[in-house]
Amino acid sequence: MSSTPAQPELKVAQSPEYREIYANSVQVRVTVWDFQLIFGTASSESPDQVNIRNQAAVFLSPQQAKALFNVLGQNLAQYEAAFGTLSLEPKGKAFPSGPVN
Repeated sequence: MSSTPAQPELKVAQSPEYREIYANSVQVRVTVWDFQLIFGTASSESPDQVNIRNQAAVFLSPQQAKALFNVLGQNLAQYEAAFGTLSLEPKGKAFPSGPVN
């Protein structure tokens, strides 16, 4: 007979280095050992140029990347159930000029 070990108490706290940023651009780089997510902001001064300013990079093990994939998928499904399907296609034909928020 095996007993299930009790789950440890989880305590979450922000370190002094903790920062929150806004990102509308995410680049993904993959190696055998890890996934790197590079977060930044994209803006456009003209229709033929997009500027991306990278702000932070996060490295994840493949296992943590898969866990993130699963939790994002579950949360996006719940979001779309509540607010409607999200489209990845722009609504206008031209990329908007000025900052993209």
